[in-house]
Amino acid sequence: MSQPPLIEFRNVTVCRGSRVALQGLTLAIGLGEHVAILGPNGSGKSTLVKTITRECYPVQAPGAFLRILGKDIWNVFDLRVLLGIVSNDLLDQCGWDVSGKELVLSGFFSSIGLWPNHDVTAAMEEKAREVMERLDVPHLAARSVHEMSSGEVRRILIGRALVHDPKALLLDEPTNSLDVRARKELYAALARLAAAGIGIVMVTHHLEDILPEVLRVVLFRRGEVVGDGPKQAMLTSALLSRVFETPVAVTERAGRYHAW
Repeated sequence: MSQPPLIEFRNVTVCRGSRVALQGLTLAIGLGEHVAILGPNGSGKSTLVKTITRECYPVQAPGAFLRILGKDIWNVFDLRVLLGIVSNDLLDQCGWDVSGKELVLSGFFSSIGLWPNHDVTAAMEEKAREVMERLDVPHLAARSVHEMSSGEVRRILIGRALVHDPKALLLDEPTNSLDVRARKELYAALARLAAAGIGIVMVTHHLEDILPEVLRVVLFRRGEVVGDGPKQAMLTSALLSRVFETPVAVTERAGRYHAW
């Protein structure tokens, strides 16, 4: 018996105030699949993420549904165990003095940092150490997030998402504000995770973010899917010029795509 998709949208419409942010969206992403969701700012990508995490809810309509691993209804805390979310909203919450190790451990409690009521076990400590080594950030264990670069904080947040061994990582614009070195370090960490079999769902407006391991690209424009298929077929000048509503030239080198 085949497993249900990791994420399945069927005719989903989501409004943000009076604006329709997603219009009749139908989309499925399989377990272990590496997918990029690509589109300009305002195309509905962040609303897609917030709908998956239950921060936004679809308009009720006949035949419309959103399922995760075949289920319509989830406890949000259970959902966070299955989907490791790393977003700019989460980054913005890291505004107080917490160490890298504490931030990783807080993934067990769906919090930012540790609180007196949190009972950290030896097994949790060992898992935090393991994921920090996996991401090459054990040197950040005792360092305050205030003393870290944006790239270091993002890798720590990925560690926070990994402590539950999620089915997939959902990354919303992961390279915003990162310099060239930080982007390269993040890409290398994500490539190792993809090679280890962790599904990667990359939501971005930068072609450069699309890892060579990502084989499928979904194109978003004005709240709708306007393309969905193999990476080579989707990342063309003609299609991307339509999606971004401006002339776009595309080049590819060693499995990485660039646009200008």
